[in-house]
Amino acid sequence: MQTKGHGRGDFRHYHSLTNNNTISKDQIEKRILYHFFKRFFDELLSIIAIILLIPVFVVTAILIKIEDPHGPIFYSQIRIGKNNRPFRMYKFRSMVTNAENILKSNADLYSKYLSNNFKLLPEDDPRITKIGLFLRKTSLDELPQFFNILIGDMSLVGPRPVVPSELSKYDQEKILSVKPGAMGLWQAKGRSKIGYPRRAKIEEYYVDHACLRLDLKILVANIINIFKGNGAY
Repeated sequence: MQTKGHGRGDFRHYHSLTNNNTISKDQIEKRILYHFFKRFFDELLSIIAIILLIPVFVVTAILIKIEDPHGPIFYSQIRIGKNNRPFRMYKFRSMVTNAENILKSNADLYSKYLSNNFKLLPEDDPRITKIGLFLRKTSLDELPQFFNILIGDMSLVGPRPVVPSELSKYDQEKILSVKPGAMGLWQAKGRSKIGYPRRAKIEEYYVDHACLRLDLKILVANIINIFKGNGAY
């Protein structure tokens, strides 16, 4: 697969890495190498994961259809990516098909959703299906994002992609200078246990300090959290 080149957004990011707005040639070369290897591993690992997880995809799809034969297997939502580019992020469907109507038709529920950083606790959320609750607790609902990673919308590690209404919580120039990720520092620190504005500060810290070593630490921490079920709902 052809890897996309580095546009002006990358060099804006390089330019913002130092306090005095200057950056050396060596630093630029290191950042370019970092992004090259990051994309290489994104493609390689996503291909391997998709192949190895085919049985999990099949079983999950069957279970979703058993509970709700008329609903779709996948759920997609518009998220904002690098350079303010919208894209469709995919998940296994964990909610009933009319989830959006249920949420917005109940004023108290919607108010609770907004005040809780765009989330609801499973016990308060009538939209989640039985299989969906299991998928969320185990983070299996996120597996289709390997396809987003493969096509280049996302990276394996990076700030979590947000819906347009959440962008105002961030330094937008900073957070939109990098690709969003399936696993990020916010998730490694506690995921849904951490709300705004701390969540934004954590994600922005990653943008300023991104490197292969930090990416590896985040990857390991997220895998541990997935097995422990930390912050997942």
